[in-house]
Amino acid sequence: MDRPLSSDARRELIRVLRDRYWKGTRYEKGMILNELVALTGHHRKHAIQMMSRRTRGDEGATKPPARRYDEAVREVLILLWEASDRVCSNRLKAMIPRLPEAMERHGHLSLDPLLRARVE
Repeated sequence: MDRPLSSDARRELIRVLRDRYWKGTRYEKGMILNELVALTGHHRKHAIQMMSRRTRGDEGATKPPARRYDEAVREVLILLWEASDRVCSNRLKAMIPRLPEAMERHGHLSLDPLLRARVE
């Protein structure tokens, strides 16, 4: 009966095979995956995922989403959301074209024209 590899040995094996995997042709990648599945006992899809990661640090890290609004626009949107009694996003989106105008008319808000254009 084969002895399973220790986690350290598996990590080292993956590190070594990953370099060959990235440089290999499609056929070579298939052979490397077969070898890895046979040695570790992992499912093939899991082996593909392990080989696709560039480095160990990439395993759990996700890139934060790009910011859609700058801080000034964000503050105005929060103010409008709070003024509308924290209505859901779908309803707030429908109200945004008219809400700043109504708040300015009643003296609750004063927006720079450039900022107002970015909010709407």
